[in-house]
Amino acid sequence: MKKKKSTIRESYNDRILLILIYFYLSVITLVVLYPLVYIVSASISSPEAVTAGQVWLWPVDFSLEGYKEVLNNSSVMRGFRNSILYTIGYTFIAVFLTIIFAYPLSRKNFYGKKILMIFILFTMLFYGGLIPEYLVVQRLGMLDTPWAILIPKAIAVWQVIIARTFFQASIPEELVEASEMDGCSSIKFLWHVVIPLSKPIIAVLALMYAVFQWNSYFDAMIFLRTEDLFPLQLELREILITQTQSGGNLDIAEQQRRQQLANLMQYSLIVVSSIPVLIIYPFAQKYFVKGMLLGSVKG
Repeated sequence: MKKKKSTIRESYNDRILLILIYFYLSVITLVVLYPLVYIVSASISSPEAVTAGQVWLWPVDFSLEGYKEVLNNSSVMRGFRNSILYTIGYTFIAVFLTIIFAYPLSRKNFYGKKILMIFILFTMLFYGGLIPEYLVVQRLGMLDTPWAILIPKAIAVWQVIIARTFFQASIPEELVEASEMDGCSSIKFLWHVVIPLSKPIIAVLALMYAVFQWNSYFDAMIFLRTEDLFPLQLELREILITQTQSGGNLDIAEQQRRQQLANLMQYSLIVVSSIPVLIIYPFAQKYFVKGMLLGSVKG
């Protein structure tokens, strides 16, 4: 009888704990989802409703005026094109450099890897600063060129550590020794064996680098001067600044209309700039979870 009572008590306590967990997760889900729903609802509401603060959850006075203004703006399309090119180029370069850097560090017979890891980890704690970075970009002749966006931050320490750990857990030493006995060179082994077996971590790295580059605007603001090279994020910033500036020769009604339109465009621009990431993520999700778990097994 005592065992049955203890079992009943444990079951009752487990149910209480489960209810609390579900309640906590539900609250967290609402906190995360509400800003997303609000942004989408505000982007398809009227400028007057958005400015007056009438939008709380659902759209008010359905309108696509914000999207029309965004899509009819030639600078937005130009920024889209530049951001796509920057993201593709940066992701390819970053993933390539990360793999050829992380794979040797994962091998036991690679001498000096501990010293290299110390230098790598050192860069996570100390950063030279913006001025030295700007001077390096300037001295290399990359200022006001696409290379200023693609090269300076083309490799990240955290991604190198994740990739190295994945290679340690997924590429056994016996496979390396067997390839060496068959006369396979290190480059051929990396290309024909390691990369085909590393699709999960490649997808993880590509997604991380792509999202970082797509959302980045600070480097473009510092290193680029030609408007034809501006990425989407910087174009959106320029549009909002231009829309909020009121001309001295405009009447009060026109100034108010432009301010309302600027408030609406903020939400429309957020939705437009988020669409590519939302499209890419579902295709990489199955690799993302697998790659992150495998890359976190061993230190």
